[in-house]
Amino acid sequence: MEAARSLLFVGAVLLGVTGALGREVCLGTDMKLALPSSLENHYETLRLLYTGCQVVHGNLEITHLHGNPDLSFLQGIVEVQGYVLVAHVSVSLVPLDNLRIIRGSQLYNSSYALAVLDNTVANQGLRTLRLRKLTGQIIEQQTILIYHCWVSSGAGPNCASECGKSCWGETAQDCQTRTRIDCASGCQRCKGPLPNDCCHMQCAAGCTGPKDSDCLVCRHFNNSGVCIRDCPPPTIYDPVTFQTKPNPNKKFTFGATCVKTCPYNYLAMEVACTLVCPRANQEVIITHPDGLETQKCETCHGDCPKVCYGLGMDNLGVMGSQGATMVTSSNVEQFNKCKKIFGSLAFHPQSFARDPVTNKSGLTLEQLSAFKKLEEITGYLYIDAWPEEWTDLSVFENLRVIRGRMLYKGVFSLAVQNLHIRSLGLRSLRSVSGGLVLMYNNSQLCYTSSLPWNTLLHPTQGPHRIVRQNQDPQGQVCHPLCEGGCWGPGPSQCVSCKTFRRGTECVESVREYTDGSECNACHPECRPINGSASCQGPGADNCTECLNFQDGEFCVASCPSGVKEDQQAVWKYSNATGHCLPCNTNCTLPCTFLDEKGCPIDNRAGPGTTIAAAVGGVVLFFILLALLVFYLRRQNKLKRKETLRRILQEHELVEPLTPSGASPNQAQMRILKETELKKLRVLGAGAFGTVYKGVWAPEGESVKIPVAIKVLRENTSPKANKEILDEAYVMAGVASPYVCRLLGICLTSTVQLVTQLMPYGCLLDYVRENKDRIGSQFLLNWCVQIAKGMSYLEEVRLVHRDLAARNVLVKNPNHVKITDFGLARLLDIDETEYHADGGKVPIKWMALESILHRKFTHQSDVWSYGVTVWELMTYGSKPYDTIPAREIPDVLEGGERLPQPLICTIEVYMIMVKCWMIDPESRPKFKDLIIEFSAMARDPPRYVVIQNDEDMSKCSPVDSRFYRMLLEEGDNVGEMMDAEEYLVPHRDQGLDVEPSIAGGPRSMYSSLSTLGRSQYPTLPLGASTSNGLWPQYPTLARSPSAGGQSDSVFLDGPPDDHSLPPASPGRYCEDPTNPNGSQGDLETDGPNGFLHPHHLHHSLPRRSHGHNHNHTLPGE
Repeated sequence: MEAARSLLFVGAVLLGVTGALGREVCLGTDMKLALPSSLENHYETLRLLYTGCQVVHGNLEITHLHGNPDLSFLQGIVEVQGYVLVAHVSVSLVPLDNLRIIRGSQLYNSSYALAVLDNTVANQGLRTLRLRKLTGQIIEQQTILIYHCWVSSGAGPNCASECGKSCWGETAQDCQTRTRIDCASGCQRCKGPLPNDCCHMQCAAGCTGPKDSDCLVCRHFNNSGVCIRDCPPPTIYDPVTFQTKPNPNKKFTFGATCVKTCPYNYLAMEVACTLVCPRANQEVIITHPDGLETQKCETCHGDCPKVCYGLGMDNLGVMGSQGATMVTSSNVEQFNKCKKIFGSLAFHPQSFARDPVTNKSGLTLEQLSAFKKLEEITGYLYIDAWPEEWTDLSVFENLRVIRGRMLYKGVFSLAVQNLHIRSLGLRSLRSVSGGLVLMYNNSQLCYTSSLPWNTLLHPTQGPHRIVRQNQDPQGQVCHPLCEGGCWGPGPSQCVSCKTFRRGTECVESVREYTDGSECNACHPECRPINGSASCQGPGADNCTECLNFQDGEFCVASCPSGVKEDQQAVWKYSNATGHCLPCNTNCTLPCTFLDEKGCPIDNRAGPGTTIAAAVGGVVLFFILLALLVFYLRRQNKLKRKETLRRILQEHELVEPLTPSGASPNQAQMRILKETELKKLRVLGAGAFGTVYKGVWAPEGESVKIPVAIKVLRENTSPKANKEILDEAYVMAGVASPYVCRLLGICLTSTVQLVTQLMPYGCLLDYVRENKDRIGSQFLLNWCVQIAKGMSYLEEVRLVHRDLAARNVLVKNPNHVKITDFGLARLLDIDETEYHADGGKVPIKWMALESILHRKFTHQSDVWSYGVTVWELMTYGSKPYDTIPAREIPDVLEGGERLPQPLICTIEVYMIMVKCWMIDPESRPKFKDLIIEFSAMARDPPRYVVIQNDEDMSKCSPVDSRFYRMLLEEGDNVGEMMDAEEYLVPHRDQGLDVEPSIAGGPRSMYSSLSTLGRSQYPTLPLGASTSNGLWPQYPTLARSPSAGGQSDSVFLDGPPDDHSLPPASPGRYCEDPTNPNGSQGDLETDGPNGFLHPHHLHHSLPRRSHGHNHNHTLPGE
């Protein structure tokens, strides 16, 4: 803390200057009890600092004085800004007779303004401290000190009778001057006991009269001999104009003095003189033509430029004692390539030794090269250790200025002692300011006596240097070309040159031109001449000889050829002597033919040529004019034809054409009349409308088809109408046995979508109701069919985005279909992913990238597929049932997944886990899932373990509540025809079909017993098509539409006239997971049970997830 206060004060006032009152101001020290050099140097240091000094800016530290030295230089001191320390002194008398005030801006050990310590050596010591004019401070107890301040201790001789009990010696001249005790009432200070002896309130240590100009010392500030509380501010208030204006009497605060201008080496702020600019300010130094400098602080506009901070400064440019105290290998890199260091540099023996704490090696020669570019130090340079292999300080060869605003121990701005160097090598150093210069005990150091110290040190400092106990010259003298001293051997170390200087070396003669004693380079076109001047100035017209060619007075690289001068082209050639001469012919136009000299050839034509050219020009003009007229008339005619064509056409063609390469979408859309539809009862309601059970009776036919009708609500927004039509667009284009397809659309005031009625409702409710009757065969069957449906959607580039068990409908226990395309998104031909907008989405079924980034791909559908399989295997359990939706992303990122269902083996569960990988590309494709689950479906008990599974596989589950509810409507259900069966025309090719099938439309529900299982009965155990136990059923095949794209099915026999048993109505292929089906059954619609249509490559706007599918139970 003490060191910090010392540095802060030194940062305020350190340099010796002359005060405004004519009082000599000198700098104090910050040594405490330390001895920065030898005892002999210490006395010399004090003598140089305080000779002729009256005001000490800093601390007065009188220490380590022994014998009988002459201390009379202390008698003139009147004022000390900091503290007074007298310690380790064995002299008998310290004559501070005129010291009147110790301001105590710094305190010794943070407590004492006056400290007298340990002044005894071999029964001799300080006997008299003559401070008789001091108004009073604290003195530490001393055993040798006979007279204490204010009251005699009684241990020695008494004060003279005239002094009472307050004296600093035995005689009457040693009485303590009193300025407070004997004053009249109301006086703070006085010169006597009478009322008119009172001092002015701004006086601090007595006075000679009652005015503020009669004070011996000012309490606050001294303004040209007048004691005031504050120095004149930079602006004053004008009561006439009611504005502030510049104060012509403005002064800066400098210590306890008001000055008109800041002393040398101080930085002028708005109201004070400082040594370090505060934050958000930068240092500005302006050099005037006479060599004087103006130093000030200016506010930065924006961020201040980055600077290099040295020792004693923190990274914010504030002086303090915290941080490094020397340069080491740990901090040397921060000085690399710095030209100016704000702070100081110090090199001690520890700088070059290995650090025992960090185990880092000491400074190396390579690291010291970081100071090669250094030009200025605002603090001090102290060196008492240096590598023995280096004989000089040439790493600082470019150092020009040491400002000394911070001093080593408050004393030295440049100190070099106890080194083995032979020369300083500071060849660029021109100014050392602030403190003393110390060159001591350098046993091999020469050339110091030749240096012009008086010009290096500022005139206000005087001869403040200590140069002793260095090497005698012994023949080590400056180079003959040096003048005024040198920094080392050779012509490059001269302070100044006798003749000329080229760069950094002194030379005897020059071939360049000179500016005073400095050599300057000639123009590059001047020929170098050894032994004489190559030029007389910097320009190309000052060359003695030209390197290439001479054009008039100028040396040039080549003679001008067609160069424009005064709006004319100049052509010149060079003769044998290298001079440029003008050509005989000048071209005013670009010249293409030149002779061997580079001059243009005269190709001027005769008068006949000129006449022919004129006539040709006139003819050409008329030809061009005729062409222009013809072109304009032609354009006008074409414009009239184009206008007529546009009027006749119904619409304009869009140009230019930009074909995408995508195949046309040839899907069929049936437009139904409202009179063909009959609504029976409400099945459910959603955000966009209501879903009804209904009947479609095609006009002109005697059939009724059960359907689901989705009716848009009244007063629905245009956006909702558009989105439900987008859903119709998607459903109309699909063509897979495992994906629900649109039957038609009714364009009434409220749009109505008509789809096939799925009698068993959604798969989620179905497995919940029949969980005790569903075997492994059904579960794996459904997994295969859902995977096939999703694979088809991937083939047509359709991302579902809402795959879940609730969005899978059950046509019969052996056949399920994917529905609800409310969130589906068609990818364009060049798209691989879709980024959705906001809206309500099923978080717990979505992939992590879809939750976090709204990115939906076919691989995000694979994640939802895994959750759907988990729903089936847990008989409709809710995923993450105990976790709020907002916590799902953190749960998934933390690695948590849905648990393994009880009935699943590890093989099935590992497929689910693969679907839930964070990396989308690590998840399986739907084609891979088809292969995996198809293989499992051929051996169900091996992969899904269910009690009584064998019995369950022999029969289908019972009817669902949804199915029984449909039967209760009683609207002649038995007379209705299935939608797919209606779309299949009766064949008349004479195929071998049972009469009940070929004779007319088949009833959708033949009996109550078959309705609970399937529209077609399942194959009994042991039955086959060849043993007669199974009736012959036709297979399903596609009926091509007019556009060549399949959009319906019809009954047809197999090519080999052998009928196969259908797995279920609407099945387009024999699934390998069909219960009791043979391994040899083949699919009829390709590897995935469907043909891939060449369409569905059109973009579709996103649907908001706000409706229920067409078979949702009411209330759900």
